[in-house]
Amino acid sequence: MRIVVTANGAGLDAPASPVFGRCPSYTFVDTDTFEAETVDNPAMNAAGGAGIQAAQFVVEQGARAVVTGNMGPNAYNVFRSAGVPVFLGREGTVRECVDAFRSGELHETGGATGPAHAGMGRGTGRGMGMGRRTQQTAVPFRPARPPAPAKDREEEIAELRAMAGDLRSQLTQVIERIDQLEQGR
Repeated sequence: MRIVVTANGAGLDAPASPVFGRCPSYTFVDTDTFEAETVDNPAMNAAGGAGIQAAQFVVEQGARAVVTGNMGPNAYNVFRSAGVPVFLGREGTVRECVDAFRSGELHETGGATGPAHAGMGRGTGRGMGMGRRTQQTAVPFRPARPPAPAKDREEEIAELRAMAGDLRSQLTQVIERIDQLEQGR
């Protein structure tokens, strides 16, 4: 199966990226052979709509599943419409994410894991639009997968606790890195 992992570099030993739409690159991996191909994210510096553009690109490249740290609702809807499941990755390398995917350790998301436009702010700082016209790419219509069966309360609580633990871990890493940068390391 061909899956994609968001990455901060090339190859299986690159660090996995915690973001989807504005990650530097995507590593496409055949889960049977571990053959990998890393491609730069063509939407990383988009003025707007990076998540949608990136999701369309990933679908066009033939990914059958996505492994990432966070994803906004627009990108998630592209994947849902294309029938491509999204899994919450973990810290570590692309290889470690693929191993976790193969062993069934990753949780499929039931929706977006971040708010709309969460990746904004890397643009020109002129706000949304400011009179500029940006080209928007239409998402092709594909019938959505049937809704997942309702989860029981205990299962949903367990999944939410697992997601909260992952987010705590990511937050700890961010805070540690800020401290390192402030201390000049």
